[in-house]
Amino acid sequence: MQHVPPSLPGEAWSILIEKEYLKFSCAHFLIFPDGSKERLHGHNYQVTCDIDGELSDRGLVIDFKLVKPVIRALCDRLDEHWLIPGQHHELTWRHRDDGHTEVTYRDCRYLAPTDEVIVMPINNTSAENLAAWVGRTLIAELRERFGTALVRRLRVTVAETSGQAGVYTVG
Repeated sequence: MQHVPPSLPGEAWSILIEKEYLKFSCAHFLIFPDGSKERLHGHNYQVTCDIDGELSDRGLVIDFKLVKPVIRALCDRLDEHWLIPGQHHELTWRHRDDGHTEVTYRDCRYLAPTDEVIVMPINNTSAENLAAWVGRTLIAELRERFGTALVRRLRVTVAETSGQAGVYTVG
């Protein structure tokens, strides 16, 4: 039998999930601090996730097979939608009776089918806020499925293009 050295002070374990299929495509526009905004446009966002936790007696933080479908489901919820910042202080939206959502920001008005719009609980549709939404929702899902002690630290990255991403870290 091979001798396993004892744990060292400060050791930590995590899993890093970077799968090509952990992505979502959506439309949005940013609203800048001066009140100006971008034109409505889209991105193909890529999501990565780093989960720190205790190493089990089986040598696992958490089984990759258990986490990947949860992240993928979050991406699928956002995929092919127009994301609206529901908590922005000037932007307004209204689901109409005709199955459309009307969005107004200053002198700009938009109309889209309601089933293609997601009103997010964020104040702007930045990559940083999207990373926070994915991270907070992922933590809640993981805790519901696997208990509260599983995740010690979580880092979620939402990249809107190669080399440009918002990052959310908790723990």
